Amino acid sequence: MTGRVRAVAFDVLETLLDLDPLGQRLTEVGQPAELLRPWFLRFQRDAMALSLAGDRAEFRAVARQALRTESGHTASEDAIEYVLDAFGALPAHPDAEPALRALAERDLRVGCLTVGAAENTARFLEGAGLAGLVERVVTAQDAGIWKPAPAVYHLAAERLGTDPSALALVAVHAWDCHGAVRAGCLAGWCSRLEGRYGDVFAPPTVTGDTLVEVVDRLVVLD
Repeated sequence: MTGRVRAVAFDVLETLLDLDPLGQRLTEVGQPAELLRPWFLRFQRDAMALSLAGDRAEFRAVARQALRTESGHTASEDAIEYVLDAFGALPAHPDAEPALRALAERDLRVGCLTVGAAENTARFLEGAGLAGLVERVVTAQDAGIWKPAPAVYHLAAERLGTDPSALALVAVHAWDCHGAVRAGCLAGWCSRLEGRYGDVFAPPTVTGDTLVEVVDRLVVLD
């Protein structure tokens, strides 16, 4: 194994995992499918706010409260639980498996670094046929704080047996890549979600239109 990268940690929500089917669950409980995006953004914001205030943000509890608020308190508790239960059964994006496999074939250590619940992430990886390609799953709850705090990326490097400088985060979120870079890690940004990288964030190490392009560019870094 040669090159600058020794381990790669993938973000899960929206990077590996496709959230769009949650829109169908929302319609099944009488909510508009378009609620998905503002709900997910509120959830992320509230979890980061709790973390910044020094509190532990538990994935399911914060997601539940965000959906209560975003639905205008019209979604029943049973309906909310039905929607949340879908997180563990969502499909992978088409570029996820080939990107993970490309790294496995190069004998690089591969992990997931997520703010999602560990049990949901395990179910997702197993159901999508990706579990055998991922060595470790590191969650924000393991670190006691949410991304983009440096401690989260440092814990991922530790669990994958490398220094932060040899760990590459792969994500579709510019803010996540920014956090990794500021923590002393490498970052690969995939443009699939945001289109253009925000100029207020620290530049990523590499970019690509797909996860496969991103990992191909990471593994040749010298």
